[in-house]
Amino acid sequence: MKTKGLKVLTAAAVLSLGLMTMEALAAEGWAMSGNTWVYMDQYGNRVTNEWRKGADNLWRYLNGNGEMAVSCWADEDYFVDSNGIMVANKWVKTRSYYGGDEDVWFYFGNSGKVVKDGWKKIDGRNYLFDSEGVMQTGWTEDNLYYLGSDGAMKTGWRYLEPPYDEDEDDYTYGPESDDGQYWYYFAPSGKKYCTSTGDEEGEYRVSRIDGKYYCFDSTGKMQTGWVYMDGDPDSASSNTIEHWRYFAEPEIKNAKVGAAISGWLSLEPPERLLDNVDESVEWYYFNKDGEPKTGPEFGEASTDDFVRIDGKNYLFDKRGNPVKGLHKVEIGDTGEYTSYYFDEDSRTVVKGKRTIEEGDGTRSTFYFNEGSYAGRGFTGVRSNYLYYMGKLQKADSDSRYMLVSLPSGGQYKTYVVNTSGRISKNTTVKDRDGNRYKVNSSGILTEINGEAAGNGLLIEGSLRHFGEKVVFCFRLQAGKSHTALPASCLQNVIDGRVTVLYRAIAGTLREDRGGQGHTGPVHRGTAG
Repeated sequence: MKTKGLKVLTAAAVLSLGLMTMEALAAEGWAMSGNTWVYMDQYGNRVTNEWRKGADNLWRYLNGNGEMAVSCWADEDYFVDSNGIMVANKWVKTRSYYGGDEDVWFYFGNSGKVVKDGWKKIDGRNYLFDSEGVMQTGWTEDNLYYLGSDGAMKTGWRYLEPPYDEDEDDYTYGPESDDGQYWYYFAPSGKKYCTSTGDEEGEYRVSRIDGKYYCFDSTGKMQTGWVYMDGDPDSASSNTIEHWRYFAEPEIKNAKVGAAISGWLSLEPPERLLDNVDESVEWYYFNKDGEPKTGPEFGEASTDDFVRIDGKNYLFDKRGNPVKGLHKVEIGDTGEYTSYYFDEDSRTVVKGKRTIEEGDGTRSTFYFNEGSYAGRGFTGVRSNYLYYMGKLQKADSDSRYMLVSLPSGGQYKTYVVNTSGRISKNTTVKDRDGNRYKVNSSGILTEINGEAAGNGLLIEGSLRHFGEKVVFCFRLQAGKSHTALPASCLQNVIDGRVTVLYRAIAGTLREDRGGQGHTGPVHRGTAG
């Protein structure tokens, strides 16, 4: 039977996309009224503001007029398509239920309800939705995460404009950028790499990414160039290189921008340190995390401070530069010293015989070990020439011969050297003042002017200053004495290490018990 303006669905009828058919059935069910579908209850009344399934088992919504809703929000948290079917597991771009000026993206889950208030993983990607269900984009959650224009949470490296800082009414600070964009790195969780202590200036985080080390500030910006890692960049400690690290700038060839430099690199030091260096461009050697190798203060080096790189020994100074020239170096922590010479160009330890200009401009002959303890200044007799801490010991032309005592097995051995540094052996020689020195076949002094010399002239001694005179306090085997000598009788050997030259044991001698020990050689000549 047909009723005017109303057709009733059979139980087998389906509401399909684009085409719907209707056949008569009982009073309750779907019916078409004009161009609109309605649902009649058992009393022949339209159902309003409720959901009903069609024979296809899909949900449709009846609005306040009892008409099937199409292409709109339904029941506040749901959406129906152009065929009136409730959307599920699907993206929809439309205006918000609460209004708005433009279409935005929403996602309706398995139940058909719009996703709101939090994160949702969809097809393996993470999205964030606000309280209305609007898909979010850009920086979010205290600027710790970044969502692309497609709404998906980004991971890995991203080149982005920084988040807007409402407190500063400007973009957050960081390294200069020509295009206003910076590199950020986001963990697999989506959280950006940055310091965990807020956005205080001078705080940085160094992280290993794909085998390289990168530096990020409190806002997450990847850093390049020199970075001061120890708090306040204006602190006194920032005047030394040891608290700085270097991360590759774009102009560094064959290096990934932002990655810590490893190995040798020649570049300008941090701008703050430019006033403390001799040259604008210097050499540095960096650890894998960008930290430059540094060494002790000048004159405080030990062989323990040597750095072996590619089979060669280097010594770095406090500024992070490999040293060059002649240096006094302690042997381990023994309290004993020697000399090393570092090549002016390669900065590596040299071996063998060298003519070297000392700090006072004097050119002297040195010999550095070639075998064991390679590079160490040689002490002892080599090819009948006498060396101490590498330096050739020789008499001046005025005296012709000079006595030199070197430490040996807790005692001192005294040799007689001529003006070329050659030792005398198994003979008696006479200096210009007529003093006679007898030496045995090993070159060891045995007699002075016919008197036995003993087995060592000096046991210990120290230097004292009295106006223009320098007092060398020494101990002979026969007793403890000192004498005042002109400063001209002293000569510096290496970097302040004193080699004492005294012409005579003469004048008033008196006992001194304050000797502090002297490890250098003692040169003894004659009265002149």
